[in-house]
Amino acid sequence: MKYIASYLLLVTGGNAAPTAKDVTALLATVDITADSAAVDKVIAELSGKDINELIAAGSAKLASVPSGGSSAAAAPAAGGAAPAAAAEKKEEKVEEKEESDDDMGFGLFD
Repeated sequence: MKYIASYLLLVTGGNAAPTAKDVTALLATVDITADSAAVDKVIAELSGKDINELIAAGSAKLASVPSGGSSAAAAPAAGGAAPAAAAEKKEEKVEEKEESDDDMGFGLFD
């Protein structure tokens, strides 16, 4: 990831086609020793491609990935517990109103 992030930083900074030397130099500024094989692989995969198009294509692929479905699937498994939980919430709301009425008319320094 650090090699891809470095490449993207260089592109964002105005270098339209960063080289392996550019990526290695950027990583060296934060005391990271670059693996030349990994840097070369990133450069080979990204060279000649528009970064904005790659990001758009990746976003489209991620849009089809399901996420957050486990909590919705757990709700039907609870079954009859939902009405009991709703009744408890109503009781809690009534208690909150009573508590807030106790402090009416009194200030901190009265």
